[in-house]
Amino acid sequence: MMSQVEKVIVFDLNNEEYGIPVKNVKSIEKIQFITRVPKVNEFVKGVINLRGVVTPIIDLRLRFNFKEKEYNERTRIIIVTFSDKEVGFIVDSANDVIDIPMDCVESAPEVVGEQEHYYIEGIAKLDKRLLILLDLENVLNMSDEIELTSVEVK
Repeated sequence: MMSQVEKVIVFDLNNEEYGIPVKNVKSIEKIQFITRVPKVNEFVKGVINLRGVVTPIIDLRLRFNFKEKEYNERTRIIIVTFSDKEVGFIVDSANDVIDIPMDCVESAPEVVGEQEHYYIEGIAKLDKRLLILLDLENVLNMSDEIELTSVEVK
């Protein structure tokens, strides 16, 4: 019997490797000018105009309460779509696309802090790598914050 496989984009954040399903990734962009938006959470860096679509940008370091880091030539914005939202995640670097056999994925251990646990769908064990798989629904859950929506620019 074949194990189910999920293709994921692997990216670095705070010296850890994370994965987002390829099916949710629209594109990977170099860091660009971000227009600040007033009265939003600190981790919402603002918006960018990406091919005519105004897209909100979240710094994942700040979303996960990591230390902010200067953006450099490796910094990327991963544009993700999830339940009709389009949002950009600022990450330290985007590395590769890999197939993860779903039978290598374990649920996040309870020792992980409660808040971090909320953002993690599972941990994939691949040879010598541990890959943290994000729960996009929870990462994008802004119920207590402003609504994130991308807007078409006419």
